[in-house]
Amino acid sequence: MSSSPSFFGSNTSTTGSWLVQGLIAGATIAAAAGAYALISTRRSAKFRSRVVGIIPARFASSRFQGKPLIPILGKPMIQRTWERAKLATTLNKLVVATDDERIAEICLGFGADVIMTSESCQNGTERCNEALQKLGKKFDIVVNIQGDEPLIEPEIIDGVVKALQAAPDAVFSTAATSLKPEDAFDPNRVKCVVDTHGYAIYFSRGLIPFNKSGKVNPHFPYLLHLGIQSYDAEFLNIYPELPPTPLQLEEDLEQLKVLENGYMMKVIKVNHDAHGVHIPEDVEKIESLIWQRDLS
Repeated sequence: MSSSPSFFGSNTSTTGSWLVQGLIAGATIAAAAGAYALISTRRSAKFRSRVVGIIPARFASSRFQGKPLIPILGKPMIQRTWERAKLATTLNKLVVATDDERIAEICLGFGADVIMTSESCQNGTERCNEALQKLGKKFDIVVNIQGDEPLIEPEIIDGVVKALQAAPDAVFSTAATSLKPEDAFDPNRVKCVVDTHGYAIYFSRGLIPFNKSGKVNPHFPYLLHLGIQSYDAEFLNIYPELPPTPLQLEEDLEQLKVLENGYMMKVIKVNHDAHGVHIPEDVEKIESLIWQRDLS
């Protein structure tokens, strides 16, 4: 910094601005560190055994309006996701969290428990947190099960729960599978990289790692992030209070806020053909797979 004194200049207002920003950043980091220490201390004293699965569902979508209710071989997609999630053995309770009466009515009709949440939730994580508060019961782990994964395997749900239970230093767990070459540059397919102990380093809509040739390396084991994720319930309670972070906003990936605030996230690798419904054209693919696997 001494070689570039003109960076700060002599303008006192600029210097003051940097000072204020630094103080705010420091306070934010300190608050996050304090919350992390508190959660870590509480978590180390007990085994996280009580688990609730929450399927967040909203009707409004920029890419696919009314997606949870789209029929897939005669059943609404949200019902298919619910039926698959019910097969998981680690869940003590399963609910749908929605802000839409149409979704709630359909879900109640096929026997699901429903929690109504506000329209102000910015993402599925915030919706899960609101639903958790409204449940009024004590849970140690919350599993966010994506409603647009009608072929979700119950073993993956159980896997992310057990991974979080086995990693007391983590507040978050998720799953990844092998990335197909044709999905390498699809921004709707989120990629991730992990360290040698299975903890997340980064998530991106771009290809990561990205080599200097700019091409997919057919010999590298790229990972595709699967939407399912589980949280320590105490961490989920403070997640909405954490300010948005630059990488989160740039990539539009909520899990980056977790990493940018210094929390640890466990990632398990699974063998799974990722077949989420992101656009209307995906429905036909899902229906074909259901027939092939005799899951109708």
